[in-house]
Amino acid sequence: MQTTEFIWFDGKMLPWADARVHVLTHALHYGSAVFEGIRAYACADGSSAVFRLHDHCQRLINSGKILRMQIPYTAEQLVDACVETLCANKLAEGYIRPLSFVGQGEMGVYPGNNPVQTIVAVWPWGAYLGAEALEKGIRVKTSSFLRSHVNSSMSKAKASANYINSILAKVEAKEDGYDEAVMLDTNGFVSEATGENIFMLRGGVLKTTPLASPILDGLTRASVIALARDLGYTVEEQIFTRDELYLADEAFFTGTAAEITPIREMDRRQIGKGEAGPVTKHLQQEFFRIVRGENPKYAGWLHTYRV
Repeated sequence: MQTTEFIWFDGKMLPWADARVHVLTHALHYGSAVFEGIRAYACADGSSAVFRLHDHCQRLINSGKILRMQIPYTAEQLVDACVETLCANKLAEGYIRPLSFVGQGEMGVYPGNNPVQTIVAVWPWGAYLGAEALEKGIRVKTSSFLRSHVNSSMSKAKASANYINSILAKVEAKEDGYDEAVMLDTNGFVSEATGENIFMLRGGVLKTTPLASPILDGLTRASVIALARDLGYTVEEQIFTRDELYLADEAFFTGTAAEITPIREMDRRQIGKGEAGPVTKHLQQEFFRIVRGENPKYAGWLHTYRV
């Protein structure tokens, strides 16, 4: 991880090494935290653009609401904090991590009146699943770990505690020689990956798991649905099985970190031609035009700034 100079911590810009918490911080023991992952992209005109920044900040607020955490900032204040942190670190392109967490105070599952603290960190970060993944695609396996039931851990909150499920699945996949894991829901249908939503193309129809399933309401997912429909593709949000995914003509993950990453193989079965297919490439191309400010139709998705 490439460190930067400053981290925004409860309204103050602190040196990276000084952004610390106590070892008895509630979130460290019980996972009582919510976070976002956001990307900033350098644009051809010398400016930079953060993709769907306000939407990400609003989702952080929403996640806090679901977990009964009162985040002491508005979405607009968090937007300002993200841009301020990017500029303080002179970062024209990179990853942004806002995090709100229950701080030190009462110890025990009940957080009591412990303060809710918030940080924003930024750093350079390339392709999440590897430099060649966007072009060649990745190998995935069906995880032995199921996504939690919709009423067990609140899947629409981007909560830190939810990610122990993802950690278990990711470690298993990596140790078995795969790049990523596909997780099923408690009914046996395809849910999502450890940090990505899933799309499959079969018979000219793009399918993605519906929000009624235990998946995160991904902003890249929503953007790709809108983009694909604008490009003339048929998109359906419906449940599907792992063996239907085996028979897909193309499949890919979406997410802030993963962007649009093709799946070339699942459970030792080749997906389509075993590489990024033409629809996936088309969506990738148009997506990267949008995030780099080259398609004015989607300018509303971008928050521009200059360092």
